[in-house]
Amino acid sequence: MNRTNTFGVSFDTLRSPSREERIARLDALATLLDTAFVVPGTQIRFGLDALIGLVPGIGDAITTAISLYIVNEARALGAPPLLVARMVANVAFDGLVGAVPLVGDAFDVAFRANRRNMALLRGHLDKFEAAPRYGSTAGRA
Repeated sequence: MNRTNTFGVSFDTLRSPSREERIARLDALATLLDTAFVVPGTQIRFGLDALIGLVPGIGDAITTAISLYIVNEARALGAPPLLVARMVANVAFDGLVGAVPLVGDAFDVAFRANRRNMALLRGHLDKFEAAPRYGSTAGRA
């Protein structure tokens, strides 16, 4: 079996991850980018997006590319085009404002585009999974 264990997380290289595993990985990535760390003595949370964004020019380009990976995965999970467009708009807004020196770094801490996008995706998935299926016998007497 081709299985690796890195930092307590197991990766099976022979099978595709389930839908739930993919969503959990996206959520973990969004958390790492937006809210993984806390400023000591405060309630202020920030992530790698704010830290990498401190590197002039290339930092915001890198974090925008990672954020677009989350959007692409949401599309692959069945997010409708309008939802994907909203997610892209969040990433674009975060990337544009985040590119402004100093102000953009503070904005990255406050806006949290990846957490917003995960909330949009989870809202869609919850609504989609809760919708009654046609042909279902559930609720019939």
